[in-house]
Amino acid sequence: MAKASQDYYVQRNNKNMESLDRLLDECLPPFCADYFMSIESRTSPLTRLNYAHDLKIFFYFLCQRKFSGRDVKDLTLEDMESVTSTDVEYFLSFLSRYKYDGKLHMCNDKAKARKLSAVKAMFKYFFKKDLISVNNTTKVDTPKIHEKPIIRLEDNEIPDMISTAESGSGLSQHQMAYHEHNKVRDTAILTLFLGTGIRISELVGLNNGDINFDNNSFVVTRKGGSKAILYFDDTVADALKKYLDQKEAQGLPMLDTSPLFLTTGTNRGPGRIGVRAVENMVKKYAKIVSPLKKITPHKLRSTYGTALYKATGDIYVVADVLGHKDINTTKKHYAAITDDARRSVVGKVKLKPDENQQ
Repeated sequence: MAKASQDYYVQRNNKNMESLDRLLDECLPPFCADYFMSIESRTSPLTRLNYAHDLKIFFYFLCQRKFSGRDVKDLTLEDMESVTSTDVEYFLSFLSRYKYDGKLHMCNDKAKARKLSAVKAMFKYFFKKDLISVNNTTKVDTPKIHEKPIIRLEDNEIPDMISTAESGSGLSQHQMAYHEHNKVRDTAILTLFLGTGIRISELVGLNNGDINFDNNSFVVTRKGGSKAILYFDDTVADALKKYLDQKEAQGLPMLDTSPLFLTTGTNRGPGRIGVRAVENMVKKYAKIVSPLKKITPHKLRSTYGTALYKATGDIYVVADVLGHKDINTTKKHYAAITDDARRSVVGKVKLKPDENQQ
């Protein structure tokens, strides 16, 4: 992989580690430093940062309810020993609706389960190390997560999405003012999403040199830092070539180590497009094509995963292409084709003998 592409992920990891250090210094009890050091070798900086945010809310809750008047930085492992299963259950209830930093927050069951998992993991570590003598979090059940139908684009909506990006049909007058400048880039991004199932973090990290048109492939950095080569068809290749040709004609950076997808709406000149900008762009076109669905970049990934499973019937191929480490994650794509499967069995069970065979 090109050096600057590596630099992008190094910079992202460094930023996350700096944020984690600030949380440890300012918002978490001193004993948390040992816990985060212990999981460093098997977790990414982003994962640890998310754990820290979840634990920050847990300690905030404890100082509001159980240790009233105490500061989070003054909490000790002896205090953790006194945390009961009922305390943790109240914490889950608290998460339904709470105020923090002047803002109102509400967690669904999935978010509650994630925060409880972070709390349990921390208590498990200190109990395993004999630094606390009791771990009451094991007595608390994880909230049941109700699986929702996977939201995706229908087959006819896929070309409509790309066509809308190309033409701008349906955009407001204000949006059209920017469309002419960005339509080639936007079309390339949407085509890449829908043609490969790439993650948004993988897409924004791409450099010019990561694309290989000799065999229609590109290199991505997966979760955890591993690298993979993915392949694309001629439709994706044409969209990418058109965008690269436009960049070159506009005198934009064309080095192999330069970011592939650029945003030029800043005073600092062209720079790597960010996650938020891509999310907003997808939302803009999706509102026109499929206004009743909340389509995000991840939903475009689900669209690709479902289509790939329909085409191959091989869940292991889908898992490999999407970069899923756990096949159960991939099996969620089955949910998206349940209706198709139900329709396909109509008439398979005969309630009466076929008249033609009588």
